[in-house]
Amino acid sequence: MPSPTTCGSLLQELQVIWDEIGESDSERDKMLLELEQDCLDIYRRKVERTRKYKADLHQSLADAEAEIACLVSALGEHASFSRGKGTLKQQISAIRSILEDLRSKKEQRIKEFSGIQFQIAQISSEIAGNGQSINSVDAQVDECDLTVKKLGELKAHLRELQNEKNLRLQKVNNNLSTIHELSLVLSINFLETVNEVHPSLSDSKNVQSKSISNDTIARLTGVIHLLKQEKQQRLQKLQSLGNALIKLWDLLETPVNEQRKVDHVTSLVSSSVDEVSMLGCLALDVIEQMEVEVEHLNEYKASKMKELVFKRQHELEEIYKGVHMDVDSDAARQILISLIDSGNVDLSDLLSSMDDQIAKAKEESLSRKDILDKVEKWKHGAKEEQWLDDYEKVNIVGKLFGNFLCNGFRSIGQRGAVVENLIAKVKAWEAEKRIPFLYDKVPLLSILEEYTTQCQKREEEKRRCREQKRLQEQFAAEQEAIYGSRPSIKKPLCQSTSTNTMAGTPVGRRFTTPSGRHVISGGKERRESIRVTKPIPLNYVALPKDDSVSH
Repeated sequence: MPSPTTCGSLLQELQVIWDEIGESDSERDKMLLELEQDCLDIYRRKVERTRKYKADLHQSLADAEAEIACLVSALGEHASFSRGKGTLKQQISAIRSILEDLRSKKEQRIKEFSGIQFQIAQISSEIAGNGQSINSVDAQVDECDLTVKKLGELKAHLRELQNEKNLRLQKVNNNLSTIHELSLVLSINFLETVNEVHPSLSDSKNVQSKSISNDTIARLTGVIHLLKQEKQQRLQKLQSLGNALIKLWDLLETPVNEQRKVDHVTSLVSSSVDEVSMLGCLALDVIEQMEVEVEHLNEYKASKMKELVFKRQHELEEIYKGVHMDVDSDAARQILISLIDSGNVDLSDLLSSMDDQIAKAKEESLSRKDILDKVEKWKHGAKEEQWLDDYEKVNIVGKLFGNFLCNGFRSIGQRGAVVENLIAKVKAWEAEKRIPFLYDKVPLLSILEEYTTQCQKREEEKRRCREQKRLQEQFAAEQEAIYGSRPSIKKPLCQSTSTNTMAGTPVGRRFTTPSGRHVISGGKERRESIRVTKPIPLNYVALPKDDSVSH
């Protein structure tokens, strides 16, 4: 094994070589000096490199400390550290583990920031409706502020955006639901309608991909407004057609089973917009069908209008007759015929006018009803009173009719109060209406006043008859006391001389009716009056034949 080479051995070997060469001492000194200089240069370079390496280590240590400080600041860490003791390499080895841990935390924090910022950017883009696709790489993270506080703020902002997105999505879905309901009622294509607003709205599978931008929501709101307006207009149109149908049905007396065929339309006549939700009830074809039906009925109405006009006229005349009001039926019908034949009048307007007249006539008849009811009762009592007067005149007041006549006379005493009450009501009616109350073309007040006057005259006549009869009976009694026999008593001048001697009843009677007319009873009445063996019922009344002319 060769001995290791050292500087001394090399120098010794160099001396031998110089001796063999014969180098002078000066040359030898010069070469030795060069060798020393070369050695110094080598050492110097080595020292310089070592010094530089030491400086690099210090710089690395300083850089590591600075990076740790930045990481701690960016991450918001509160941990502290020191270089510790030992060589530079030991210090660097100790700080390197801390640095690696902080770097790992930074990378993890950056990923969290990036994910949250990506979601924020994506939701913000959806709300803005710019239609740009967001990439997670595009999310710029501020590495100088990676603190937990900043991360919490971003998470809170993300939650706000998510809540807003949910609210917007709910609003969009509600709007879509409203549009769908309106589309069903109006029978329009829902998907085509919402696709015109935004294509994503017609995708029923991917709910989260629906557009929730302000523009989309505004356009959906506009569509709802337009559909509601259309619904309102169609409902009004259908209600107008329904009312027209009902009027035509009433006018033409359409059978109920025919009317039920369009119950789905007539049921909407009184409905509000919000109450209408039946599928397809406001479809255009339904409205068109109703328009055709109304047009058909109008054509049919035109053919039957003349018949309806005269039917209304007959109804009007019956109302007038029922309350004893005067109307010139022939003249009225002639006027109607002239109007219809001239073609210058709308028959619908004419019918409407006649309906108004009928309503007015019914109202007028109601105002007269109370008075007319009392007039009928008065007429009945007056006829009963006339019967009593007739039988009293022929002196048929035996046991058979005694009670009947007494009751009759007591009821007669009440007639004056009834007439006075009736007169007061008629005057009040005339004061309110400012027209005379006509009864079969005659003022009722004049009839009542005439009746009152006649009653007074009859009472005076009966009083004179009773007094005359009393005087005759008194005279007969005096004669019987003087001569011993009772002479026949002459009939009172007030009694009728034309009597049926068998039955003692009048063969012809003249009495005053409530209308002031005098009527002579005929042969039939004479034949009936012969049967006096049966008592006459208290409610029997011989009705006079009045003129049936109404106003």
